[in-house]
Amino acid sequence: MKTAGIRYVSGRLAMAAALLGGLSLAVYVGVDLLPGDPASARLGPGVTPEQAAQARERLGLEEPLGQRYLDWAGGLLRGDLGTSANGTPVSDLLTDRLGNTAVIAGLTVLLLVPASLALGVALGRRAGTRLDGAGSAALLLTVAVPEFVVASVLALTVAGQLGWLPAASLVPAGEHPLAHPEVLILPVLSLFLVSLAYASRVIRAQTATALRAPHVEFMRLNGLPERAILRQAVLPAILPSAVQIWLISAAGLIGGTVLVEMVYSYPGIGKLLVTSVDSGDLPVVQALAMIMGALTLLATVAADLIADSTGRTRSA
Repeated sequence: MKTAGIRYVSGRLAMAAALLGGLSLAVYVGVDLLPGDPASARLGPGVTPEQAAQARERLGLEEPLGQRYLDWAGGLLRGDLGTSANGTPVSDLLTDRLGNTAVIAGLTVLLLVPASLALGVALGRRAGTRLDGAGSAALLLTVAVPEFVVASVLALTVAGQLGWLPAASLVPAGEHPLAHPEVLILPVLSLFLVSLAYASRVIRAQTATALRAPHVEFMRLNGLPERAILRQAVLPAILPSAVQIWLISAAGLIGGTVLVEMVYSYPGIGKLLVTSVDSGDLPVVQALAMIMGALTLLATVAADLIADSTGRTRSA
């Protein structure tokens, strides 16, 4: 049984590695097709055609696309993300910004897990009531609103009209975002509200289904209190699905942070990605797209592993 489980996990990991390889090819080719010339971006707007041609040759941009991809992919395996158009190693540009993005994404997940579990279970226990209808409608409405719209509304109301918090989440150079918690509240809240709505709806549905199970009814007939039923029967049934949702939500935050960071001028990967696309700094765009895609893929594979292992355990 253990050998079969190891083989299963190994197979899924091998599939994830193959998908990462395919993702790297799609990212490199897709970004390479974007408008912009890394050589011209590196030399500035006053570059002559001769200087651009020399720079392209020096950077290896005249090489066939396949060879350039293999060189780039080989660098990724060695931990080399390439060199930006300004001559700075891409890894140096990303270090602080990835950390800043990880702060707001991590805080969002820390709030999301207990809040979505509590709200989802509370609504699921009251399925079919007016409270459940009103709560589910509010969650559905929130899910339909993109993160940047929520961020814009919060910036206009909480920061602009009420003046409770800064509208721009600026972090002084060289300082950690946690040293300025006031600039984190609105970005985290924007991501949290949308993620909470999606996760709570799924957990609510799982809770309502679990409470209708025959063994739960048997426990009620035997006089067990509702808290004991929740602890012994409902939570074990919904937690695997809840963990899946939390992982998928965390993966979705990777894309959501880009838009929210732009709204609040937060110094994360979002602003760097947009400015790199505008300036044609393709090595930075390729590195960011690969990192974001890989994190999303790995989170999705982890969620699938949890779902499949839970199903295998139940069937056994």
